[in-house]
Amino acid sequence: MHTTHHPADDKLADAASLLNSVSGQFPSRRAVLKTSAFGVGYAATAGAVAQTAIKTSSEGLTVGEVLVDVAGFKVPIYVARPAGKTNLPVVLVVSEVFGVHEYIADTARRFAKAGYMAIAPELFARQGDPTQYNVIADLIREVVSKVPDAQVMTDLDGVVAWAGKNGGDTSKVAVTGFCWGGRITWLYAAHSKSVKAGVAWYGRLVGQPNDLQPKNPVDLVNTINGPVLGLYGAADTGIPLDTVERMKTALAGGSAAAKKSEFVVYPEAPHAFHADYRPSFRAAPAQDGWKRCLEWFKANGVA
Repeated sequence: MHTTHHPADDKLADAASLLNSVSGQFPSRRAVLKTSAFGVGYAATAGAVAQTAIKTSSEGLTVGEVLVDVAGFKVPIYVARPAGKTNLPVVLVVSEVFGVHEYIADTARRFAKAGYMAIAPELFARQGDPTQYNVIADLIREVVSKVPDAQVMTDLDGVVAWAGKNGGDTSKVAVTGFCWGGRITWLYAAHSKSVKAGVAWYGRLVGQPNDLQPKNPVDLVNTINGPVLGLYGAADTGIPLDTVERMKTALAGGSAAAKKSEFVVYPEAPHAFHADYRPSFRAAPAQDGWKRCLEWFKANGVA
């Protein structure tokens, strides 16, 4: 791609690739981050939040924000869990580029209703506050593209360790994520021996390596520890189907868990089809994907 390797150019190229994967589903590239507190409010386009946005009650749950010390930095996490219960299976819920806003918090509550300790960490916290950005391109350039994969892996490790000391069963850990978080799902399944299963929602699989993102999911199939279910859309303009096919081929020659990994590609579904607060939402694949997600975790010993 580059005749001469320039890390700064690679970062811009990767940011452009990520922007392409998220911006195609927006009426414009402007995004109003309507947030009044951590985990509250939506990252939305310049218009109103879609009427399809799901609101999951916290009745019967214990929910809230906690600061987890990881290498001297306080990582904010949103936690949702069945009230009064311990020894819970743990699911890490990894956000889109917008960070932990209402959609991610609501998804965590859905997992809690299913019996999990669901934890959504704000993995951009060291680099900046996603709620302070009004333009997607600025958010990606100034915050998201500056987040090292190694930092994310360390933060997730710290969150899992915290969970083990606070009612979570770290022998039953799952990870799931959306868009940016979908790519991280693959990476963390290859990084952590604690992961029993992952579900990646339309996460990027290939890309130009750079100093902060030295490897992509397609490069890590030999070290995948827990099988991953990939949920993708055939109409996703940012993640071409040929990259899904490349990943399938790579998985077939990877670790035992890689060989158990699977893909479901929904015809006509665009990027972010699970994001119920956005125009990209597609109810049928979102509901089917959610059902498959819970079944995948159960089948692989998490639930």
